[in-house]
Amino acid sequence: MNINALKKLLVLILFLLTTCSAAKDDKSCGLNHRAVTNSTREKVRVFIFAGQSNMVGADSKVANIKQFPPFRGLESPQKNVLLSYCLGRENKTQSDGWVALQPVNGIVGPELSFARRISKQTKARIAIIKCAAGGTHLGGDWNPDQPTGFKMYPLTLERVQKSLAELEEMGLDYQIDGFMWHQGENDMFVEDYMPNYGKNLANFIARWRQDLKLPKLKFYIGELCTKTIWGMDLRPRMYAISQGQKSVTRSDAQAEYVPTSHVGVEIGGGVGLHYHYGTLGQLQHGLNYADAYLRTIDRLPIAQAKKPAWPAKNGKTVRLFVLAGHRNMEGERAFVQELAELEKHHNLLKDNPKIAFRYSLGGGYKQSDGWQALAPVDYYDTFGPELSFGKTIQQSLPGEPIAIAKFTHSGTQIIDWTPEGSMAKDRNIYPRFITFVKNSMSSLADRGYQVELAGVFYHVGENDMSMPPYRKQAAAWIQKIIQQSRKDLSQPGLRWYVSQQPPTDDPRVNSIDVTADLIETLDKDPDATHIQAFQLPKQSKKLVISTAGIVALGKLLANEYLKNR
Repeated sequence: MNINALKKLLVLILFLLTTCSAAKDDKSCGLNHRAVTNSTREKVRVFIFAGQSNMVGADSKVANIKQFPPFRGLESPQKNVLLSYCLGRENKTQSDGWVALQPVNGIVGPELSFARRISKQTKARIAIIKCAAGGTHLGGDWNPDQPTGFKMYPLTLERVQKSLAELEEMGLDYQIDGFMWHQGENDMFVEDYMPNYGKNLANFIARWRQDLKLPKLKFYIGELCTKTIWGMDLRPRMYAISQGQKSVTRSDAQAEYVPTSHVGVEIGGGVGLHYHYGTLGQLQHGLNYADAYLRTIDRLPIAQAKKPAWPAKNGKTVRLFVLAGHRNMEGERAFVQELAELEKHHNLLKDNPKIAFRYSLGGGYKQSDGWQALAPVDYYDTFGPELSFGKTIQQSLPGEPIAIAKFTHSGTQIIDWTPEGSMAKDRNIYPRFITFVKNSMSSLADRGYQVELAGVFYHVGENDMSMPPYRKQAAAWIQKIIQQSRKDLSQPGLRWYVSQQPPTDDPRVNSIDVTADLIETLDKDPDATHIQAFQLPKQSKKLVISTAGIVALGKLLANEYLKNR
């Protein structure tokens, strides 16, 4: 037996030894199956991952995984999952057959967190075929009819067919359960490709189903990241691609749109809002794909519903606080595991039934079912300023009914919150924000409470601080939001608290003193307050507040309210 054959045998043995038996009540029987043998064993679930640089895992580092508590351990091989891969363009990195799932080339792809989540929830054997290359086009490289450039379609098809044949040689039954696709950035720059992205994607999907003889193969189409520089200064182009993607998922029952713009984006050197997710974003990205698949097969775990927590007896006045904003109000890098280790603050992890809480996070990606006790939300194991905010208010106003409504979307810029929005209409969040606040008020009133809208606490958009045009318009945009919200909510004296951590001092953007602009604008409004959150605990990344900082931010916001009420 030669060395390669021996390696393959060892991989197979490890795979079989470490794989848990599948649950007998598996509900995935309606998916596409291909029986290799007459064996009654559960088939290996095969997933195809394909696309360009954000599918490769560009600008991520395996060494950084340990920084993010929910994902620790993914730097090590997952011996119960098989991987076959071909990555790159001119200089390709390829596996020699199947290997144990592990990071490749020191970077992090979404398949790592995807596989762990699927393995845990289904107890099934998993195999992943991954082919991706940065800077490739759907209209050219991935074109199944006339591939050009790096000819990714025929290359990937060959890799898939070869990998499936190797499973047969290993004596494994398999079923292809899904095709995960993340691509589209480079099609924005080709005159013919951009307007035809939807048509090209539909043809791409049809050809895969034809070539694999799987007419119902499920496709999961990842949203392009709107948090990046391209998501800001190339809005019209990004919008065109997203509309093309959505046109396919609306017309194809076996294609699903997977939101990803709310996940983390790595902050690098300089301004640093690059084109790629980075380590944290890739890992969260994989969870999004996993949850989309689990919903498809009806295996997504249902969190235990909390009993509604109403703050007082009917007829009493409830103070309603609205927390709104972007990545830091959402709590992008504040983890519950680290909160548990913070002296004097670990008790924030406990449910607080004396404070009613409802939320919409990530632009609606995660929403509460009505009101519940204030507690951390099952959202990538992160939390926002609401925990320390609520506790501080409660300690100063004991016995008074308190409700917190939190509405955030870390994948937005301030322009998305303005009443007029931008031409990228699917990113305009203001109408949803106003509806959320109105529903929060009416749901309390329907229970017999008098509702006092105590204030809106808005944390300035971090992405806006990285681009001069957005930075220049920040004060004017926020003024428009405040003024229109008072009209739409019939609250002419509605108090707004606008908080801001130190903006980046990068020389390319700091010529615009956004802090001075905000102070000048808000000082002219007797019902608006600017809060400088400049003394927060040290953070590891520009513009992104870490765990201790988020706790401090919540206390700061609460104390500003108590001082001005």
